[in-house]
Amino acid sequence: MPDQSFLAWPFLENRHRDIAAEAEAWSQANLHAPHSEDVDAACIDLAARMGAAGLFRHCLPEDGTIDVRALCLLRETLARHEPLADFVFAMQGLGTGPIALFGTQEQKQRFIPPVRSGQALAAFALSEPDAGSDVAAIAMTASRINSGWRLDGLKTWISNGGIAAHYVVFARTGEAPGTRGLSAFIVPSDTPGLEIAERIDIIAPHPLATLRFDTCIVPENALLGAPGQGFKIAMATLDVFRPTVGAAALGMARRALDEAIARAKSRQMFGATLADMPVTQAKLADMAIKVDAAALLVYRAAWARDQAGGRITREAAMAKLYATEAAQSVIDDAVQIFGGLGVRRGNIAERLYRDVRALRIYEGATEVQKMIIGRQVLSP
Repeated sequence: MPDQSFLAWPFLENRHRDIAAEAEAWSQANLHAPHSEDVDAACIDLAARMGAAGLFRHCLPEDGTIDVRALCLLRETLARHEPLADFVFAMQGLGTGPIALFGTQEQKQRFIPPVRSGQALAAFALSEPDAGSDVAAIAMTASRINSGWRLDGLKTWISNGGIAAHYVVFARTGEAPGTRGLSAFIVPSDTPGLEIAERIDIIAPHPLATLRFDTCIVPENALLGAPGQGFKIAMATLDVFRPTVGAAALGMARRALDEAIARAKSRQMFGATLADMPVTQAKLADMAIKVDAAALLVYRAAWARDQAGGRITREAAMAKLYATEAAQSVIDDAVQIFGGLGVRRGNIAERLYRDVRALRIYEGATEVQKMIIGRQVLSP
């Protein structure tokens, strides 16, 4: 059983402890059997089961008030049990969060219920071949026409690409230079002119694709928010979900620490166990410190967003940066403690090693988080 003492921290309330118990019970019941090797089928199945259990109500609440601490608890728990389940949960929130935060009543009523029930998957389409962390470099265009908007360009590294029912797409509408000239659109996956240009394979398999928009026509009511609000919509959404990336990394780090402790206690070497050796004890101590420090930053950021509302740019960046970097280090140490078994395909430490790596890149790479924090520190 992983350490649960953090649930008593003042960042959390009794309702959060109930949510943690709910997430743990569901995970125990649903995430121990091997999932399909077909990653698309596995994600669709996980979404349906999570939706049936009501888990998506936390990332898509009916009253529109997102509890970031609840999201962090769910993502930490899911990632500790099965990182692919965490991916599915996160994408339902990220791909529909902009609609929950900025959509009209008509947009919310059309797109949110199928995602909340797990019958439809969602996607967030921001990155391009030459525009990832640098959102101002987005080149995809959205031009006004009599019947609405015409979208042209490429999006890439899009999670749920190829299986999503809708995409929230960011494109240049040109109201002003740079980020001030971007707008957001809701594009159903069956819209003519939208095609899956490429499926992308990565070290920890996920549904990932490049999307091509070629004279893709959407109606006026596909616009999310007002023209020129795209950057605001993207950043407000990422502010909510960026601390939860840290929570997912934290869940993987907790699992790695637990597995490393169990291995150290059972592995016999030189007439003793690994756990008896001071060098192992020191390594486990370093791992435990990183896990607790990551948890403190993650739940501080989530608490700040829930209590104060508004932007938590500095807190979110710190939580995302430290938790993902710490998790990579903790998992690497777990591999070392497992020795040769740690690099054997299918071993839990090996799987976590592959799963955690992308978290230091997506939703703002570590280097970008350092730039954000530096600017925040220097600002008046």
